Amino acid sequence: MEVYLVRHTETVCEKGICYGQTDVALKEPYLEQFEYIKSQIPVDAIVYSSPLLRCVQLANYLAPSIITDSRLMEMHFGDWEMKKWDAIPEADFTPWMTDFVNVAVPNGESFVDLHHRVSDFLTADFIKNTSKPIVLVTHAGVIRSILCTISNLPLKDAFTNKVDFGDVIKLEL
Repeated sequence: MEVYLVRHTETVCEKGICYGQTDVALKEPYLEQFEYIKSQIPVDAIVYSSPLLRCVQLANYLAPSIITDSRLMEMHFGDWEMKKWDAIPEADFTPWMTDFVNVAVPNGESFVDLHHRVSDFLTADFIKNTSKPIVLVTHAGVIRSILCTISNLPLKDAFTNKVDFGDVIKLEL
C-alpha cells in the first residue's frame, strides 16, 4: 500500500514558539506550495488529516473529501503551548529534554503517548483493509513517529528524521 506523509506548510508562529495542538493559521502565500504538494500525490488517494486548521486547510485543497482523525494531531505541549521555548521553566524543561520520549510535558503528553495514538491509527482496520493510496496530512512529530516505526529507529532518535514544512514522504507498506 502506498502511504504519503504530508506535513502542513509553514505557520504564522514566529520561530522559537512552542505550539503543538494550538490551532494556528498558515503563513501566506501558500497556494503555490499546496499545488506542488497536490502534484506529488495520487488523485484517487484517501486523504486523512489532523483536525487542526493548518492541516485541514491543506487536506481540503488536496481532495474533495477528507477524513479527520485526532490521532494525527501534533504532540500536546500542555502548559507550554504558545510559550517561547526559552521561557519554559528550567525545572520543567530539563527533565523533558533529558527524556522527551517518556517524560510528559506538564498537562500535556510525552512522545511515547503521541507514538501510541499514531500507532493505533496506523493499525486500524480501515487503514489495513484499503487498497487505495493513503495520504496523511499531519505534523512533524507524527511523521517522525511513523518513520521511527517503519525504520525500527528508537524513538529517542526521532529528530534524526528531518521533516520540513510542506514535505511529502512516500512509503510502501
